[in-house]
Amino acid sequence: MEHAAPFSAFLTDSFGRQHNYLRISLTEKCNLRCQYCMPEEGVHLTPKSELLTTHEIVTLARLFVKEGVDKIRLTGGEPLIRPDVVDIVAQLYKIEGIKTIAVTTNGINLARLLPRLKEAGLDAINISLDTLVPAKFEFIVRRKGFHKVMEGIHKAIELGYNPVKVNCVVMRGLNEDELLDFVDLTKNLPLDVRFIEYMPFDGNKWNFKKMVSYKEMLDTIKQRWPELEKLPCEASSTAKAYKVPDFQGQVSFITSMSEHFCGTCNRLRITADGNLKVCLFGNSEVSLRDHLRIGSSEDELVEIIGAAVGRKKKQHAGMFNISQMKNRPMILIGG
Repeated sequence: MEHAAPFSAFLTDSFGRQHNYLRISLTEKCNLRCQYCMPEEGVHLTPKSELLTTHEIVTLARLFVKEGVDKIRLTGGEPLIRPDVVDIVAQLYKIEGIKTIAVTTNGINLARLLPRLKEAGLDAINISLDTLVPAKFEFIVRRKGFHKVMEGIHKAIELGYNPVKVNCVVMRGLNEDELLDFVDLTKNLPLDVRFIEYMPFDGNKWNFKKMVSYKEMLDTIKQRWPELEKLPCEASSTAKAYKVPDFQGQVSFITSMSEHFCGTCNRLRITADGNLKVCLFGNSEVSLRDHLRIGSSEDELVEIIGAAVGRKKKQHAGMFNISQMKNRPMILIGG
């Protein structure tokens, strides 16, 4: 990885991984109730006073960028329901050294907000969509809104985002029969459809029978398009990319369960309540919010971040162990 300045020791772990990508959750709330993300009974939300303020988010972002982060992704819950999301993007855009500001959204509010987000400096978009069948959409997310999501996808294309990434969590018995329809979407649209292996999180009733592995998905797609070709990708990429020749878009597989990519992990996460998580699947967290609020200096914060990064393990616990481990539900992590 090339950086103009020497990369910060504080964001380099004991395995030499340089963490230049920060994901910040803006809210724990969501306007959908996806089965694999939100437990059916809902979640206990953190009181607003304990969530990061806009000023705290920007302060932390500035600190991480100073140490070498050059990509920030805003997540949730659903980030686009935070009233000041456009302002947050605009403030992040002004931070010197930041190259990419991205958002992961369920797409419900996207068509309405995207013109303003683009103007504020939003560079990249991932939209979650697990089915192309409206009735099935309602079953998976426990809400209406399929047409709004499709409108958001088309608005992103219209405004020149390329590729527009579409995240699809593949679940056996629910949507694995739609793989070919999703690939077909990439024929005439500049989409990167990313098939994500179903992952175990607190409250999503995960079982191994529901997981469709990358190899199985690839096999299904190759039966229809034997000419599917593998594309080169960056070392730190979580996705294995493929393309049907002459299609405008491409497809990718995120194989966090069957073939983990821990060895090249460059990601850190800050939850909406201000905890730093060095691994999506790890349950250790450190509160940056508390240190900010007691007036810790920038140097002290960097030391605390560096210590947490230094404790990052070589790899996550593996598929079988993760499913037994207590972790926040995905909605409270921010993906």
